[in-house]
Amino acid sequence: MKQGLSLRVSQHLALTPQLQQSIRLLQLSTLELSQEVEQMLDDNPFLERTAEEAAREEFGLETADAPVRDEDRQAEGDSDFTPGPSAPAEVAVASPDTETAAADAPDGEPDWEGDGTVDLAPDDSEWGSDAPARTNNLGDDERTDATELARSQESLQSFLHRQALGLRLSETDRAALRFLIESLNDDGYLEDSLPALASGLAGDDNDQFDDLVHHFQVALGLLQSLEPVGVGARNLGECLTIQLRALARPDEDADEAQVRETAIAICKQPMELLARRDFKRLATLTRSNEEEVRAALQLIARLEPKPGRRFVDVERNVVIPDVIVTRIGNGSNIKFRVMLNPEVMPRLRVHDIYAGALKQHKGEGSQALSQRLQEARWFIKNIQQRFDTILRVSNAIVERQKSFFVHGELAMRPLVLREIADELGLHESTISRVTTAKYMATPYGTVELKYFFGSALGTETGGNASSTAVRALIKQFVSAEDLKKPLSDSQISEMLKEQGIECARRTVAKYREALRIAPANLRKAL
Repeated sequence: MKQGLSLRVSQHLALTPQLQQSIRLLQLSTLELSQEVEQMLDDNPFLERTAEEAAREEFGLETADAPVRDEDRQAEGDSDFTPGPSAPAEVAVASPDTETAAADAPDGEPDWEGDGTVDLAPDDSEWGSDAPARTNNLGDDERTDATELARSQESLQSFLHRQALGLRLSETDRAALRFLIESLNDDGYLEDSLPALASGLAGDDNDQFDDLVHHFQVALGLLQSLEPVGVGARNLGECLTIQLRALARPDEDADEAQVRETAIAICKQPMELLARRDFKRLATLTRSNEEEVRAALQLIARLEPKPGRRFVDVERNVVIPDVIVTRIGNGSNIKFRVMLNPEVMPRLRVHDIYAGALKQHKGEGSQALSQRLQEARWFIKNIQQRFDTILRVSNAIVERQKSFFVHGELAMRPLVLREIADELGLHESTISRVTTAKYMATPYGTVELKYFFGSALGTETGGNASSTAVRALIKQFVSAEDLKKPLSDSQISEMLKEQGIECARRTVAKYREALRIAPANLRKAL
């Protein structure tokens, strides 16, 4: 075979370091982005924060592989970034899929007003995402108060240590009590057994092991006498039993004492019987009648299964939205303004002094510094692109789900990622990254962007209903049911069919479990 040389022209998508950084920043949550920014500020001397409002820098994705121009180097001192609530730039983020490249938005893109306002008239023509809603109805002031409360809240261990200071104990018992307190989990339970804890400290010394077990037993009794009642229990039954014994009063009558003793006897039985409310089986095991068992279960229902619940750090449950949607006008003139949350957007710029010094002094080592300067410039641009893409996707979601913003979750329509991707000229994977761990503050609470996407269920009229709307209906049916005769999954399925929605019993059970609604036999009132 004869050898030869030939030229071939081909096109392919190259994932440059800048493009990889852009994709990675896009999928980060607000907390992760904040950590990334702090890391970059520590590593790159050319990057600094700015508190001033700076003009937005226009850029395009096609410059990802382009070399730095001389005029750009001269203007690096002005390359500040402060994304604001204005209308987004037309920026498309390329997908890592080699078959798909970044494209401009199609001509059929909705006509946004200059201030990011979407004109939405009420539309009742479509009614109907499988992602669960994560709501948080805190306003700005309330959110701040909740965050401050979380930071200043006393932990369970600190609360118990403070009570232990009032006990007159020997140094050994005090140390054993302190060790048990530090071994509690967030719910206030002691997960490890006393021999296991002692063996971890004593090792192979049997005499020391026996002595430690003895001191731990004394310390456990002291721990279980502290507030909150039930702390230090090793299982749910022991926790409930401690609380029931604490309810004893010198003036309680015989019937109350009998109910309490029956409840204690029930807590010593397998918890599965208690969860199933098997009255007959529990009555047999506790040698009581069904009426006493029902009264005992009512008493148990008022107890706290997780004594450490109120000490859990609430800051982890505070959701700060990335996008804020506000309603403007009333009646037929309702509009919704979509804007980025300025509290989550970092304000960065290239350090003027360092950039100017590098420009004036070219010498040994300047190439490495120029590379760090370029990294700072691209980091600023990629963050700007991230927020622009989030705003574009949010605008498209608000336009598609306008019925939700007017009527609530019962009016949610079916929506898939491809619809938004086709409208904006982006890839589905890009929409998936944008809608994951990003939150929108709406008139009905703060929800994840992925909450607006969901599958469709058929209706008798030939249309589609969103699974979110179906879950809302199920929640509505259960809240209005007779507690003495709760609705079964089959009955809920029939009620949905009466509403014109085809939903099988198994689908109802899946949605009910997603809503954390117990089965009918567990919802039945005693």
